[in-house]
Amino acid sequence: MDTAYDKKLSSQQRLLTIPVGFRFSIICFLFSILYFLCSVTTAYSQEWQEIKSEHFIVYFISDKDFAKDVLLRSEIYYKRIASELGYQRYSEFWTWDRRVKIYIHPSRESFLKETGQPDWSEGVAKYHEKTIVSYAWSDGFLKMLLPHELAHLIFRDYVGFKGEVPLWLDEGVAQWMEPHKRKQIKVVIRRLAENQRLLSLNQMMMLDIRKRSDPDLVQTYYVQAVSLVDFLITRYNASRFNSFCRQLRDGKSIEDSLKFAYPVSIRSIKDLEEKWQKYIMEEKE
Repeated sequence: MDTAYDKKLSSQQRLLTIPVGFRFSIICFLFSILYFLCSVTTAYSQEWQEIKSEHFIVYFISDKDFAKDVLLRSEIYYKRIASELGYQRYSEFWTWDRRVKIYIHPSRESFLKETGQPDWSEGVAKYHEKTIVSYAWSDGFLKMLLPHELAHLIFRDYVGFKGEVPLWLDEGVAQWMEPHKRKQIKVVIRRLAENQRLLSLNQMMMLDIRKRSDPDLVQTYYVQAVSLVDFLITRYNASRFNSFCRQLRDGKSIEDSLKFAYPVSIRSIKDLEEKWQKYIMEEKE
């Protein structure tokens, strides 16, 4: 009967009897398998890289040039949006550890998988975390989604969540910062007014459009939202709009905020609606 030592020795002898060339082939094969597994692991666990500017940190996995473009455009949009909303003097806005983080996934599939967003989503802004997550979809990201989501963050960072801030105002501000929409909405809002399809401002105040699926209702709501913001900023200037938002931030009702910011012109929701509709008709001529 073989002892343990005999078995160990027998095993060693069998190994030694394998031809040297064949043993070398086995070792090479094992190394190639190991290299392949490491390569696959690396491909699916790439780490985020980052680049920074004064107000932003952009995280990316691939395409550093696109990430640099995002960083540059973000700073440009930041200055423009803050200026147009009258927030440019907001102290230490998004600097140092308050910088906004932008995550750029390498593909739509990666973005949807990692965020759990619905299939129609192109990006998401997380207000409390000061984070934007999307993927590298070139001009669409740079010209539409980026300024839109930055406007959401800037607006909410300024007015907060405690006051009576209507959803239409939030969505209107975000859309108004997409420059190409400013001309488009003037045409669409005229058509809605001519066809008597405008929602009342009371309806706008009560609607949570995020829970509605009727495409006509959704379009009307969003067009009116951006048109109202256009009216408040264009007709009465950004300084008064900033004052209006500041009152909302401090907890005043929307009517009291309107009275404070527009004491002569707009003293109620009804005044806002009437003046806005008149503005639409004047723009038509």
